[in-house]
Amino acid sequence: MTRGKREAMIALGLRTHPEHDPPIAGKSACSVRCLESTCNRGFLVLIQRGYKTELRPTVEQANQLARHCGVARFAFNWALGRKIEHYQATGKTLTYKEVDAEFNRRKPEEWPWAYETSKWAHGNAIRDCEKAFDNFFRRLKQGGPPGFPHFRSKHRSTPKYRVAGEAVKVEDDRIRLPVIGWVLLKRCGYLPTSGVKLLSATVSQRAGRWFVSVNVEKTIVAPENQGPAVGLDVGLKSFVVGSDGSRLDPPKFFVRSLKKLRRLSRQHSRKQKGSANRRKSADKLAKLHFRIACQRGDFLHKASHHYASNFGLVCIEDLHIKGMVRNRHLARAISDAGWGTFGVQLAYKCPWYGGKLVEADRWYKSSKTCSVCGEEIGELPLSIREWTCHKCGTHHDRDENASNNLREYGRAAVTARTVVKARKPAENPAGETVTQEAFYGNSKL
Repeated sequence: MTRGKREAMIALGLRTHPEHDPPIAGKSACSVRCLESTCNRGFLVLIQRGYKTELRPTVEQANQLARHCGVARFAFNWALGRKIEHYQATGKTLTYKEVDAEFNRRKPEEWPWAYETSKWAHGNAIRDCEKAFDNFFRRLKQGGPPGFPHFRSKHRSTPKYRVAGEAVKVEDDRIRLPVIGWVLLKRCGYLPTSGVKLLSATVSQRAGRWFVSVNVEKTIVAPENQGPAVGLDVGLKSFVVGSDGSRLDPPKFFVRSLKKLRRLSRQHSRKQKGSANRRKSADKLAKLHFRIACQRGDFLHKASHHYASNFGLVCIEDLHIKGMVRNRHLARAISDAGWGTFGVQLAYKCPWYGGKLVEADRWYKSSKTCSVCGEEIGELPLSIREWTCHKCGTHHDRDENASNNLREYGRAAVTARTVVKARKPAENPAGETVTQEAFYGNSKL
């Protein structure tokens, strides 16, 4: 332990807790080390967190950013093609050091324009290519879909490049990037300037706007969350139904913008390829897609923050979303709901507030099991929203019954690390019922 961390612990009255039980969910990557408080103030948690905000570059700076993204794309494609070519000729693969050394050796004569950009643009792009191959071989050994690395297109891929944290400096209203210099930020005071370790900064472009995502390592004090347990059942009729009585309607941002999206798509298809009007129509279409994504992300962040901060134990289902979207009748609604993103956000937000996240088994029958007596029924089509248990006579709402079962599943997983079949009825642990207006009030997105 370094001297700085020891002094910070003494100042906060914290000590090391070697037997701390980490969060159950395996998705969370923010909990690295936990320290217990001797004064009941919580735990010190070492996390990695990203801050993304929009840039305000000048015309010259925007051209330089685009040039950096182009060099990064070229370096990635060259490294991928070089590795494929070498493997087909020799049956062996090139390492990252060999590919990077060859690129730097050939750069002065063949690609002198690469010197106009930072070394991090092509260096990290080659490193990303190596990581893509590592992921390919890992998935191949695990027996899943391999996902061989593919070339990055100038028109279809997202323009981006990454810079190491040591080459970046952040202030309240601006950020300094290598070669480019100081670039103004659209939101002042959002990026952290002190008390964190800057790991990297990724610059990207979407819908004609430039963004920077800063990845930092910081130590936060996670409180000892003594809140109640809650089970969350996600669906299409209601986005999420909680065992505490909360029910959020699906916002359906994509469906609400579908009429305008179709009109812009028809206009875009009628434009001549390669013309200026086609580029303008493509920009309009991209801006609308970006607006829909921002609306959905805002809703998911507010919903996940509410459950992560107010409940000490959250239990959700481990859904096979990739398989569910193969149903052409439900694919659009499932994709528009954002179930996967909601689960990922809960996974890293729960440890921030001292809570735990439990993922129920994928084949757990939460809807078909009576939450009062534990009796299971046979078939339960999606069209049946309510049913009555033939053993105890309890009338159930399909989603509320599933959320109650998930809550008991999470409690059993935390206490006994096992799941019991029969569950006793439990009272409502939470007080108020959360409604849609609790997140947005009277404002409209």
